Amino acid sequence: MTDRLIIFDTTLRDGEQAPGIALSPEDKLAIATQLARLRVDVIEAGFAASSPGDFEAVRRIANEVRGPVIASLARTHPDDIDAAAEALKGAERARIHVFMSTSPIHMEQMLRMTPEEVLRSIEEGVRRARRYTDDVEFSPQDATRSDPDFVIEACRLAVEAGATTINIPDTVGYALPDDFVALMERVYAEVRGDNEDVIVSTHCHNDLGLAVANSLSAIKAGARQIEGAINGIGERAGNTSTEEIIMAVKTRQDYFEVEIGADTTQIFETSRLVSRLTGYPIQYNKAVVGRNAFAHESGIHQHGVLRARETYEIMDPESIGHRSMIVLGKHSGRAAFGDALSKMGIVLEDEDFERAFRRFKELADRKGEIGEEGLRAIVAEETTTHADVAELVSIHVEGGSDETPTATVTIRRNGEETSWVAEGDGMVNAAFVALQDAFDLPARLVDYRVSPLTSGADAMAEVNVVIQVGAETYAGRGVSTDVVEGSARAFVAAFNRVLATRAGALEEG
Repeated sequence: MTDRLIIFDTTLRDGEQAPGIALSPEDKLAIATQLARLRVDVIEAGFAASSPGDFEAVRRIANEVRGPVIASLARTHPDDIDAAAEALKGAERARIHVFMSTSPIHMEQMLRMTPEEVLRSIEEGVRRARRYTDDVEFSPQDATRSDPDFVIEACRLAVEAGATTINIPDTVGYALPDDFVALMERVYAEVRGDNEDVIVSTHCHNDLGLAVANSLSAIKAGARQIEGAINGIGERAGNTSTEEIIMAVKTRQDYFEVEIGADTTQIFETSRLVSRLTGYPIQYNKAVVGRNAFAHESGIHQHGVLRARETYEIMDPESIGHRSMIVLGKHSGRAAFGDALSKMGIVLEDEDFERAFRRFKELADRKGEIGEEGLRAIVAEETTTHADVAELVSIHVEGGSDETPTATVTIRRNGEETSWVAEGDGMVNAAFVALQDAFDLPARLVDYRVSPLTSGADAMAEVNVVIQVGAETYAGRGVSTDVVEGSARAFVAAFNRVLATRAGALEEG
């Protein structure tokens, strides 16, 4: 592979144009510094002429960030170009990115200019930018809704005036891959031609969800620069996602046959920083950087990944600074459950493992996802009661603030199920009274604590109780997404301790 794909990141310019984002110069500098660690080739630091804040951000980035080329956007207006040049003075390497609309609707309704006037403005703007730097990029805005012949004419004129990068923007996300490739092939053949100093670029928007697909398709048509934004942020539906382009090319180098210089291990950190400073959350199933991008809940998938990561992961999550996650939920199997316990240092006998796994599946059906604390509580509950003589089958409580609560508990003992009904001062108390009848043990509740294990409306809780029977006290714990059920399980565990202790005393006697 001899061709190099240039990664042009516009998070700080086009990305910031997303509604609700207003980055300070300090925020922009922080992101630019991280983009330099990611080793993108070009950072479009802003639109210097658009505001004093943008000018200052471009100036600071140009002065303080080293490594990537630092670019500023500019219309073909002389004032825009002069402002960009002034802001970029301190850059190690500077680029002025000049643009002008070429579509009929833009020329007629927005610019109020004739095609001839547009061409003249393009030539003058590029020539002016070239006075300041030999790195000038030109973009015919709304190229994909323009007359292709006019796009070619405008781009040729820009090259003659000194542009070294010709960028074809799908400004409103209108293009389809086949259409876009056809246009890019024409630009490559008729504008670049044999001039190896000219780079053909793309800048695609995601209005039809095709920004990344169009950009990747363009590589085969000769594009050697792709413009995008971290997390795909930007106007309307956003831009091409920088991180998706990087990883697509890295993962499928056999297909694209281009080299890329990014340090992929910085992708995850860059994504999180941009999300935090912009306030834009990352969707859970976002490619490459989403929370679920390397998460596995299906038992079949978990089993495969535990055997060999490549069975269901085409990228190594560590290569982007991320990690695989085995998400324990209702679809998880014994292999994933056992692996999670092993990583926590928990080793169970077969019978205990089966009891804990059954309880895990019961709770996962309600909770959806169970983390480490929940697993530890499940194991503690099940392994401390493996010698129980009684098991809680179900509990049902009726009543509320206007009537006395009534609890119905069903206990399984020696393979037989029996139910008891009792009233109480509250739902938990009613369950306690019913279980005293079930075990035929008068007891007093000495201590009662509820500890949340997870957050949310369906949170799991661990209930710890201490009961007194005669002169002795006995502890029990229970885990559930329902506090009353968790309390009943804790009471059953404590009552079983009473029976086990008495049985042991009889054997000794």
